[in-house]
Amino acid sequence: MTEEDEAFERIEHAQGWRKRQIADKVVLTRELDPYRARVRNETIEEVARAVEKFSSSFGPDTVSSFAIYIRGMKR
Repeated sequence: MTEEDEAFERIEHAQGWRKRQIADKVVLTRELDPYRARVRNETIEEVARAVEKFSSSFGPDTVSSFAIYIRGMKR
């Protein structure tokens, strides 16, 4: 095997390693997605409930519209 062949083999090995790293990250991200979505939805609901408390500052229709808009951001 020549030096050139060895160099190409090292490059191919390094590229395979990087592809495995990316694949592992994609799998991990997919596993965490349901958790992240749940936490995000809970946070959005908490914000919507807090906005509903502003009824003394804004009219009830405006507050309801804001809350509906915020809840529409859930996934």
